[in-house]
Amino acid sequence: MGTESLALSRSEKVTGWRLFLKTVAARAYPRIVGQQREKSWIFFEILLPMLAVAAYVYVYRAIGAPEDYVGFVVIGGAMTAFWMNVLWSMSSQLYWEKEQGNLSLYIMSPSSMMAILLGMAVGGLFASTLRALAVIALGSLLFKVQYSVTNFTQLTLVFLLAMTALYGMGMMTASLFLLLSREAWHLSNLAQEPIYLVSGFYFPIKSFNFWVAAAASFIPLTLGLDAMRQLIFSSGAALGFLNVTVEILVLIGLCVLFLTGAKLLLDYMERLAIYEGRITESRR
Repeated sequence: MGTESLALSRSEKVTGWRLFLKTVAARAYPRIVGQQREKSWIFFEILLPMLAVAAYVYVYRAIGAPEDYVGFVVIGGAMTAFWMNVLWSMSSQLYWEKEQGNLSLYIMSPSSMMAILLGMAVGGLFASTLRALAVIALGSLLFKVQYSVTNFTQLTLVFLLAMTALYGMGMMTASLFLLLSREAWHLSNLAQEPIYLVSGFYFPIKSFNFWVAAAASFIPLTLGLDAMRQLIFSSGAALGFLNVTVEILVLIGLCVLFLTGAKLLLDYMERLAIYEGRITESRR
């Protein structure tokens, strides 16, 4: 009797939130572990952003820009790790899974697509955070950046909200990229550099016209970077686009918008796969 009950407990199906959380952990694990197996990736993912950071630092120093601009560049260079992770490991992920033949397994599994993509986001966020911290540490040491953090609580809140909204956008665009099929690759390449510009990775977003900056704020990293710079540097408030409190409220709205959009689009994609049976094939 004891053996039978043990067998039944082992075969019990996991559903609901337990299934959701187990799926998140299962999809996060290979990304966290896999990042450590290819050491060359770690080297290049730190070296290449540092080259861009160094170029902008020397330009700012050559033209006599305020020293806080050097810090702006270091923080912006660190945040590129998160954007690259969202662009290549989130937005394009379902398209790549389709090409490799794994997407049909995801669709047929009892787990939700939201949980699968969230697991990828958690794993990618962990790896990207390590690389961002390495860029900040190296940049701060090499260029002697001076920080003046005014509110740690707001800084932590801004970072978490910006990452939530950013990865929510990544989950939402993953469905769009999949539905666009081969165009996903071209869109990924197309979006990379323009986002660097309009999000103000290497300069204050206030440098733009107000309406251009407001339109760029639709990208979560724009306001996230602006708010973090205001909270980290002494001249950040004077060079900020909006008040930090306002930017926090807008980031909360973006979190709701992108997560809701991701849920709706992923559900639509699953329905399309079930009803038409051809989401993993070329659509005509």
